[in-house]
Amino acid sequence: MTKKIILSSVVAFGLAASSAMAHFQMMYTPESALEKGGKITLKHVFTHPFADEHTMDMAGVEEFFVVSKEEKTDLMKDLKPITFKGSHNSGKAYESQYNARKMGDHLFVMTPKPYFEANEGAYIQQITKMVVNVSGLPTDWDAELGLKAEIVPLTKPYSIWAGGTFTGVVKSNGKPVPYAEIEVEYMNHDIDMAKNATSKEAKVTAPQDSFVTMGIKANKDGEFTFGIPKAGWWGFAALGVGTDTEYEGKELSQDAVIWIQAKDMK
Repeated sequence: MTKKIILSSVVAFGLAASSAMAHFQMMYTPESALEKGGKITLKHVFTHPFADEHTMDMAGVEEFFVVSKEEKTDLMKDLKPITFKGSHNSGKAYESQYNARKMGDHLFVMTPKPYFEANEGAYIQQITKMVVNVSGLPTDWDAELGLKAEIVPLTKPYSIWAGGTFTGVVKSNGKPVPYAEIEVEYMNHDIDMAKNATSKEAKVTAPQDSFVTMGIKANKDGEFTFGIPKAGWWGFAALGVGTDTEYEGKELSQDAVIWIQAKDMK
């Protein structure tokens, strides 16, 4: 295991002693599979999705765009600063509005500015993807964008039954990252879209701290598969896989994040 991966793992946890402190760049909207098109709202928050222990202040955004039917559209002008309240504190975050009027997939990508984790004296930057589909027509969900850090889904991230699996491949500038270290967390608190807040009541209780942030590894080809035990939103973060390793003279963990949503069979 390289020094970069070791440090990235520590940075992503925030405090090495507690896996409950894993950081995730969240990109949230209530539904990822829509029957028909329309305006949707997205919340962009840097948080701990399972434990909801601390909401970090986002340092800003470098890039935010959507890909729909192979057409890339810049969405930076649609970002609005907000204050988001977690269970224990509030942090600087963003909201955006998007008109998902076209049938097919709408692949959102956000690159936040690096966040300085004072506890470790290093920066974290999580290049984050999330897909919203309209009417069930598949178009761009598996698009490879050649990002510095990227998880390319091999399973549609919006049509997964609880109890099924999600498979993806970790890439950096289009090349697979062998044996990438991946953290997995469940979004354990409901999001109040109107109040920009999480619910204080958790959906599930972890039996032990290692269940809060689950750790898996990709294989030699950068591929991984994870079983989805419960309906809801799940985040996957491949740690320190990006090409950039330094920011403003300090170490940088450039991570790839993707969010997927699972549904119960009723």
